[in-house]
Amino acid sequence: MRLMENPEKPSPLMKKRPLWPFFHLAGISNIKCPFQFVALSMLLLVQPVPAAEAPRQLTPEIQTFVDEMVQKHGFDAAALRRLFAQVQPRPAVIRAMSTPGTARPWHEFRGRYIEPARINGGVAFWREHAATLEKASREFGIPEEIIVATIGVETFYGRNIGGFRVLDALTMLAFRYLPRAELFRSELEQYLLLARETGFDPAGIRGSYAGAMGIPQFLPSSYRRHAIDFDGDGKRDIINSPADAIGSVANYYKTFGWRPGETVVVPAEVDGSGIDALLEIGIKPQLRIAELRSRGVLPAAPVEEGAEAALFVVESVAGPRYWLGLTNFYVITRYNRSVNYALTVYELAQELRARFRQ
Repeated sequence: MRLMENPEKPSPLMKKRPLWPFFHLAGISNIKCPFQFVALSMLLLVQPVPAAEAPRQLTPEIQTFVDEMVQKHGFDAAALRRLFAQVQPRPAVIRAMSTPGTARPWHEFRGRYIEPARINGGVAFWREHAATLEKASREFGIPEEIIVATIGVETFYGRNIGGFRVLDALTMLAFRYLPRAELFRSELEQYLLLARETGFDPAGIRGSYAGAMGIPQFLPSSYRRHAIDFDGDGKRDIINSPADAIGSVANYYKTFGWRPGETVVVPAEVDGSGIDALLEIGIKPQLRIAELRSRGVLPAAPVEEGAEAALFVVESVAGPRYWLGLTNFYVITRYNRSVNYALTVYELAQELRARFRQ
């Protein structure tokens, strides 16, 4: 559509409406004559157009990491720079990592999980996925209640998978949390590889403050090594598939040496002066029950004398409580190194088993 029929003859519209009212919209209201209009028009034409906002500069540490990912794994450097330019600082990640919930006294930590809502939710989850849990238990040798309790402690059976962008959390921990920076640089590397393998958007996944993901809260390295396709759809999706989450937890425990049918943990009484030395040995079972007895540790429940165990202590409301953790207890601590965590998983599992049988 033409605005002027005859370019040599001004249109009636232009005769009736001067051009310089445009300047009123720009806050310029003192135009007196056409010469001023022309001058200002030329001035506006030569004014520089504001440039688009420059992309955020990466820190030297992140740039070095990008270069390493390009060299080691063939990533596109420009794509990684664009990705890391989206990272948002999350100081809450560092605060949470510095004061983990598992550091609370055992009776406080336990109280958050051994409670009616968590038990009822676990029984409902078990009943809904009974066939899948039975299959996982049969194939991997892990009790159904241990699988359910683990998922219950981690995410309340998939209800709370975390509100931090995994990219933000891992980047903060990799470059701003010095005590474990090396670990989280490795996890950030694994996360980017995982995103490339699975096709998910690395800027779009949410998880815990530690960068753990999905229904069972796997770190990226665990996702790559231990997650499995247990629903047969051709994908390892522990974020959206309860079946994949169940199978992956079972696979994880089997990989770390779960012994089907064996005792997990038993309470103990102590009577001797060498208890502190036994506690300092650590949580990995190294001493047979018979030797522990000879050193003043008395199991308060039946357990094989030839079994290996480790002594540990937790804080109850009434004071210290001693336990003997056997190989299967140690396997649970490979999921989370805290004895508070492992003991809570075990006790929640016992509650779930009792309720499920009712």
